[in-house]
Amino acid sequence: MKIGANYLGNNRCEFTVWAPAHEDLAVQIVSPENRVLPMQKDERGYFSTMAENIEPGTLYYYKIAGEKDFPDPASHSQPKDVHGASEVVDHTKMNWTDPQWSGIPLEEMIMYELHVGTFTPAGTFLAIIPRLSELREFGVNAIEIMPVAQFPGDRNWGYDGVYPFAVQNSYGGSEGLKKLVDAAHKEGLSIILDVVYNHFGPEGNYTSQFGPYFTESYRTPWGRAINFDDIYSFGVREFFIQNALYWLENYHIDALRLDAINAIYDIGAKHFLQELADRVNELSMRVGRKLYLIAESDLNDVRVIREKELGGYGIDAQWSDDFHHALHTVLTGEQGGSYQDYGSCEQLAKAFKEGFVYTWNYSQYRQRYYGSDPGDRSGNQFVIFAQNHDQIGNRMLGERLSNLVDFEAVKLTAGAVFLSPYIPMLFMGEEYGEDSPFLYFISHTDADLVEAVRQGRKRDFSDFYSEGEFIDIFSKDAFDRSKLKWEKRQEGKHKVLLELHQHLIQLRRTMPVLKNLDKQNIEASAVEEDKLIFLRRRDSMGSQIFCIMNFNQKDVTCQTSPGGIWRKILDSADTKWMGAGSKMPEKLIHEQEVTICPQSFALYELETLAQ
Repeated sequence: MKIGANYLGNNRCEFTVWAPAHEDLAVQIVSPENRVLPMQKDERGYFSTMAENIEPGTLYYYKIAGEKDFPDPASHSQPKDVHGASEVVDHTKMNWTDPQWSGIPLEEMIMYELHVGTFTPAGTFLAIIPRLSELREFGVNAIEIMPVAQFPGDRNWGYDGVYPFAVQNSYGGSEGLKKLVDAAHKEGLSIILDVVYNHFGPEGNYTSQFGPYFTESYRTPWGRAINFDDIYSFGVREFFIQNALYWLENYHIDALRLDAINAIYDIGAKHFLQELADRVNELSMRVGRKLYLIAESDLNDVRVIREKELGGYGIDAQWSDDFHHALHTVLTGEQGGSYQDYGSCEQLAKAFKEGFVYTWNYSQYRQRYYGSDPGDRSGNQFVIFAQNHDQIGNRMLGERLSNLVDFEAVKLTAGAVFLSPYIPMLFMGEEYGEDSPFLYFISHTDADLVEAVRQGRKRDFSDFYSEGEFIDIFSKDAFDRSKLKWEKRQEGKHKVLLELHQHLIQLRRTMPVLKNLDKQNIEASAVEEDKLIFLRRRDSMGSQIFCIMNFNQKDVTCQTSPGGIWRKILDSADTKWMGAGSKMPEKLIHEQEVTICPQSFALYELETLAQ
């Protein structure tokens, strides 16, 4: 049984909605004609009816108790807005050209997060397609799209979506997304879709009219929690599980990024995430290719990514905010908000080695012990980054890293991310040092709600160091200023930074030791007073790399002791990368004294082991 309007072909459509508290529901057809279709209720509270003479494009509501009309909670399309009628969609009419597509293995992914509305001037799915080949040639092979579930208006990050099954109409709707996915697969790119299962947006959310989608047992930062473990939770769990399968089946999505799973509360014997992982694995078996789930989590809890046989939820991978925070604070010196828990090179070295910094350590920010030991987890279960939509957009001025640190530090950042034993992710424009901000923006139609969100964001921004005038989140200017200046990728320092990222990706793909994401074969240490990090990685065939990273703003002279003879293969201070000129030797030998330039990294490959 599929919820929503399931179009079966030949103008036949099955309508199904979960509404356990009601006894009388009907489908109210409003276009192309006006008619009412009675529905029958089963023992678990699902109403359904099989209807004839229903064409794709038919508009409908659900009529409750013969009186009130509401859009379908599982609407596949909202062509007008979040308050308007739902639309029947024919998911079989897409002429897919990707039957041989097998996907990109998780451990090989180079991820690229983008926001549809600001990635191109047009802000649509179809406008992204001409840029796919450039992304592929640059080295990206997995595009992560911020949420596209229907939200109010036409400007939003996507986390205010209220119809999880409906594709945002201003982006190009269902057809546009399918064409983008098909084109991406033709270019050899996987598509990861960001989905939100921890809350609904505030405007246009009518789910409570149908059933107990919320629980009063918990609260989230966005209000009432979704009901995953209270009475009637079976229908809520099935709603979101079907949503995950819907994207993977109907849109050929390769992976889902699960937003803030720390706000998915479930104390039942089988956590919702485990049930979700089981159902997605079953689908993977049916379609013959691996489909992935990637969690955003504020828990540092390895149960999220541990196999269910070991007491885990079985999610394939998760984001590591710890890596970002450790790297960001060492680069910028910022200590506001959650950054107060970070700031040392020792912490960054630990992030390189383990994936988490907090592994049941005391957090001053949280004022409690926090995190668990990820020692038994492989590097391919952690997604790391120097920037993402949250870490940029939750600043009052939306500054990117290129606005906060100098060019040498930006190059050093690229080295830190791509030489790590984890899955790297870039935020759109990061590869060439985009300097346009990425601001928070909304286009709700409720004036009181707009003002409430506006004041809430002002409070949120107080956690970050920003100087300047608050940019109104409702203004179109906030949206327009967040658009990429794509043409900059071929200019000056932007072009050099793009080429450096491209070179690092090529090294990562061609050097077996960098392809190997086994954390057991990595050594990472720090010299705190000099702000140095030493990184050493090896593989089972004896290949090794050694990297020195200088986070100091001055030259540092130190003695290295990696053992053996090493050949330099990359130095970010070289004039080739618009640096001042390398001071590191072409050959590195045991216990050699060297000088490394400010905010630079030097990468060496082992030639001969010490005798």
